[in-house]
Amino acid sequence: MNPTSREQAPVTVYTRPGCPYCFALRRGLRRRRLDFTEVDIWADPDAAAIVRGVANGNETVPTVHVAGQWLVNPRAAQVHRLARHESAA
Repeated sequence: MNPTSREQAPVTVYTRPGCPYCFALRRGLRRRRLDFTEVDIWADPDAAAIVRGVANGNETVPTVHVAGQWLVNPRAAQVHRLARHESAA
C-alpha cells in the first residue's frame, strides 16, 4: 500500500496481454494511486473461468473485483469510488 494513500478495499484487475482497455484502466488506477493486483487470464485458466462467469460467458477484460462487486470494462473513476468507499457523485 502506498504510505500516502487512504485506506482502500482490495482491487483485483483481470487482464490479458496487449489489451488497450486494460492498459488505460491500469494507467487510470495508478494516476489515482490505487493499489491493485493484476491477473492475466491467458496465464491463469481459473481466472479466465471467473471472468467468463461474470461476463456472460465471455473473456471480457478488464474485469475488476472491488468492494464485493464485479465490474466489466469499468472506468477508473468507478473503481476508485468503490475502492475508497466513496458514494457515487
